[in-house]
Amino acid sequence: MHAVTAARPTPLPLPLPIRFGRALHLLPLLAVVALLATPPLGGDGSATAADAACGLLVVWALLRVVRSGERPLSRRAALVMGLPVTGICVAAMGAADPSTAIAGLGRYLQIFVLVPLAVLLLLRDRHDFRVAAGAVVALALFEGGIGVQQYLTSTGASYMGEDIRAVGTFGASDIMGMATVVSCGLLCAVALALDPAPGASRVTRRVALGCAALLLLPLAVSFSRGAWIATTVAACTVLLLSGVRRALAVLAVVAAATVVLVGASGSGTRMLQERLASITQVESAPDQSVTDRYTMWAAAELMWRQQPLDGVGLKGFPAHRDAHSSLALSSGSDTAGAGAAFKRQPLLSPHNMYLLVLSEQGLIGVVTLVGGWAALLVTGVRALHRARRQRAPMDCGLVALGLLTWLLVDFFYGDIGGPSTALTALVLGLAAWWGLASRGEGRP
Repeated sequence: MHAVTAARPTPLPLPLPIRFGRALHLLPLLAVVALLATPPLGGDGSATAADAACGLLVVWALLRVVRSGERPLSRRAALVMGLPVTGICVAAMGAADPSTAIAGLGRYLQIFVLVPLAVLLLLRDRHDFRVAAGAVVALALFEGGIGVQQYLTSTGASYMGEDIRAVGTFGASDIMGMATVVSCGLLCAVALALDPAPGASRVTRRVALGCAALLLLPLAVSFSRGAWIATTVAACTVLLLSGVRRALAVLAVVAAATVVLVGASGSGTRMLQERLASITQVESAPDQSVTDRYTMWAAAELMWRQQPLDGVGLKGFPAHRDAHSSLALSSGSDTAGAGAAFKRQPLLSPHNMYLLVLSEQGLIGVVTLVGGWAALLVTGVRALHRARRQRAPMDCGLVALGLLTWLLVDFFYGDIGGPSTALTALVLGLAAWWGLASRGEGRP
C-alpha cells in the first residue's frame, strides 16, 4: 500500500470586498490626496476641495478613536503634536484684527495639528503607510504629466515671456503647487525602490524607479529653484540613510541622467541652464524676485526685533510689511498663463516659513512650532536606527524622513499657502506616524 499524503490546501485569494474593507478607513485620506488635483472652489484660491476633505479626515479619525475606546496617543506623541497649539493660540490673541486672527488660527491648527494628528491616528500599520505613499506617487504622475504637456505645448504659466512653466492643475497663482507634489512623489518612489516592502518583487522596485525617473522631467520644467534644492537635499538624505555605497552609485547615475535630461530639453535648455546658474548668483546678480525675497526677509526680522516674544500676531505680516520694508520691494509679482489672464499678485508673506513664524509668533512660536518639527525629525531618525538594528523594513522610515527633510529645507524658500498646502499636513502626519506611533503593528 502506498501512503496517502494529504496535500496542503492552497490559500484562496483574499476576496475583493475583504480587501476593500481593509482599506476602507483610508478613504478620507486618499480623498485628500485625490482632491489636491482639483481647482480651488473660489476665485481667490482660499478654499479648496482638499481642505473640505481634510475636515472629513479629522472627523473620521475622531470617530474611530471614540469608537475604539483605546488610548490613542502616548504621552510623548501628545506632547509633540500638541506643542504647536500654544504658540499658535498666543499669536492669535495678539493679532490686531480678530477676524483675520480667527481665520489664521483655524488654518494653522488644520495644517500643523489636526490633519497630522488625524493621519497619525488613522494609519494602522506599514501597509496603510505604503498605500498613502503610493497615492502621493500617483498624484505626482498625474500632475507631472499635465505639467510636461504644458511645457511642450506652451500652455503653462508665463516664464521669461513664454508660457512654458509647468504648473499642473494648480494654475499660475500657485506655481509651487505642482513642484511640491512632484517632489514628494519622487521622494516616495525613490524610498520605496531603495527598501521595498517584504515580499515585493523586482517588478515593484523597477516600477518605483521608473516612476522616480519619469518625475524628473516635470520637476525640471517647473523652474522652481527651491523645489530643486529641497529635492536634492532630501534625496541625498534618503540615499545616505539607506547605505553609503548605494548612495554613491545612485548619485553617479542620477548625475549622468540629469546631464542627458537637460541636453534633451530642446528649446528650454538655455532657460534651464540660466535658472540653475541663478541659484549661485543670488548675491552677485539677483533678479527682482530674489530682491523682493531678501527685502521681505529683512522686514520679517525687523518685526521680530521689535516684538521678540510673541511677534506681531497671527496673519499680521501683510499689515506690517510696508512699514518695515525698504524701497527695493516691488508691489507684487506678475502671474499669467495656464488659462489665466495677467494678474499682479501681492506679496503677503516673506516666502520663508521660519521667518514668517518668527515675525508673527515670536520666540514662543519658534520654540513650539519649529521645535515640534525638530522633534519629529529626531524621533524619526531614532525609529529608523531601531528598525535597522531589528532588521525590520525601513521603506516607511525612508519615505517619512525624506518627505520631512524636503519640507524643512523648502521652508527656507517658501511657506504655507495655496491649494497644495494640504499636502504639507499629510507629510507631517506621515512623519508623525513613523516617529510616534505606538499601537500594535503601527509601531515601527
